[in-house]
Amino acid sequence: MILWLSQIIIPLAVCYIIGFGLLSKRPVFEDFLEGAKTGMKTVAGVMPTLIGLMCAVGVLRTSGFLEAAGNWLAGPAAFLHFPSELIPLTLIRLVSNSAATGLVLDIFGRFGPDSPLGMCASVMMSSTETVLYCLSIYFGSVKIKKTRYALPGALIATAFGIMASIWLTMGMV
Repeated sequence: MILWLSQIIIPLAVCYIIGFGLLSKRPVFEDFLEGAKTGMKTVAGVMPTLIGLMCAVGVLRTSGFLEAAGNWLAGPAAFLHFPSELIPLTLIRLVSNSAATGLVLDIFGRFGPDSPLGMCASVMMSSTETVLYCLSIYFGSVKIKKTRYALPGALIATAFGIMASIWLTMGMV
């Protein structure tokens, strides 16, 4: 039943929107084109931020900075019972989901997906957010310069997500 529902929901939604537009006597195709134009303007405005973030992530990964930061922070991480192998994932997750996914796959390759580190990395990916990416894209697209409490709040929520993922998965060992 769920499989059938998941296959029919998108075509049903599209038909509903078109039908509602036609019954309301709206110019459906013209409205679609206007929305597409607005979307392209938004993409053009956000593109420099996206390119900058992607370049920064590439530089961090290839320069060895993440490994160096992991080695440098290994002592404080051990004191906090934080696995030092997850430090690069924690840092890069703030900026890029795709780069963090690559690091999770590296962890899976080294330790296995069913290992405590693999499970912790999986839970961490689903309980944290790409804070800097979201703030720069969402606030940048609507030209908000002062984020007030958004950054501290998002970082606190991410810290709690990281702590919860470690507590839930590493406590099982």
